Amino acid sequence: MTARILVVDDIPANVKLLEARLLAEYFDVMTAADGYTALAICERNQVDLILLDIMMPGIDGFEVCERLKASQKTAHIPVVMVTALDQPTDRVRGLKAGADDFLTKPVNDLQLISRVKSLLRLKTLSDELRIRADTAHTMGIDDLTRAGEGRADETAQVLLVDGRANSQERIIKALKPVADVLALSDPQAALFEAAESAFDLVIVNANFDDYDPLRLCSQLRSLERTRFLPILIITEQGADEMVVRALDLGVNDYIIRPVDPNELVARSLTQIRRKRYNDRLRASVKQTIELAVTDALTGLYNRRYLDNHLNVLFNRSMARGRPLSVLITDIDRFKHVNDTYGHDGGDEVLREFSNRVRSTIRGADLACRYGGEEFVVVMPDTSPEIAAAVAERLRAAIENAPFMLKHAGEALNVTASFGIASRITSVLTPDQLMKQADLALYEAKNTGRNRVVAAAA
Repeated sequence: MTARILVVDDIPANVKLLEARLLAEYFDVMTAADGYTALAICERNQVDLILLDIMMPGIDGFEVCERLKASQKTAHIPVVMVTALDQPTDRVRGLKAGADDFLTKPVNDLQLISRVKSLLRLKTLSDELRIRADTAHTMGIDDLTRAGEGRADETAQVLLVDGRANSQERIIKALKPVADVLALSDPQAALFEAAESAFDLVIVNANFDDYDPLRLCSQLRSLERTRFLPILIITEQGADEMVVRALDLGVNDYIIRPVDPNELVARSLTQIRRKRYNDRLRASVKQTIELAVTDALTGLYNRRYLDNHLNVLFNRSMARGRPLSVLITDIDRFKHVNDTYGHDGGDEVLREFSNRVRSTIRGADLACRYGGEEFVVVMPDTSPEIAAAVAERLRAAIENAPFMLKHAGEALNVTASFGIASRITSVLTPDQLMKQADLALYEAKNTGRNRVVAAAA
């Protein structure tokens, strides 16, 4: 996972230690010896995560965090406070300042890397939502200044999964000022409840005698309805392996027993606020973009949205030095479909084709109807090899099952040709990237159709 991490600490030995651990995982590392330098770096550079010491000359880590979270440019950078302070009051103060987590010195290597990777995964999702919302705003179809309105003052709905009645009572009492809590002792009943009801947070207390709580966390992440629902797990002191596995599974946060009520409230509110923010972004994107920049027939994004969003993704790819690939596909002999079955039959084929595109590509990929029977898939952070594998998987999905034409009562065999191109040093604009993919598609058409051709490097 390539990302740029800023390490902020006034003690050189601490900086070198963290830098060495992160470089070993192939992260790009920047360093700062004080808070003012850290703030300046974040203003000038793309930073994906900050490891921030608290006790520093000038301004301390709490104030640095508050300033970062107050700036629209840096508010979405995850902040992990790395400190010798280990009192619940310090953690609560940091969480209120906007910190995402704490690591206590000396830092446990396993927890460090697992926590960093977990927060980077969450940031990637949030970044993609913000970029798409910003695209809508640039196109004049959304007012993002309203993104902070809505449910902010509503009482949160929390699902507590806890095997013991006495701990349920303590947690419910602690959260009562900020949330309505539904407590369940049966993990499977909790899974069904989470899928059927609207919760802002699930808290899983790992105190079951005969059940692995990580199984429930995994199931929550695998269901479409609960995939983005924040999960906070409560574990025993020293349960490092469980914490690492939980973060790898997509659990958002953890808290160690004995649970400090103030810290529980602070961590819960952090997750609830983040969920509501992302929910508003999703709703904003869905409600405004669907009308203005989606193709009415297929439900995919249209060319208008592609032209704007590809520019954003291309510039981000250039700035971060990350790969970006584009796939252009064209239905083979589509004119024959229209001539034989009429435009109603052609529309059925286009709708089914778009459904297969949508179900085959990955969540971060952007699928668009480019025009007529041509479709484009933009794949951020995707190498040429992976892009070719995605294209081949889609080609097989089109060929392997006939298209059912309901109005004609027939099954039609359909194939498609694919051209792919990836951003390399010589490709300086999105138009050049699209042109290379289009030339590769032309070659696929002229060399037999129903195949994938990659543009020459």
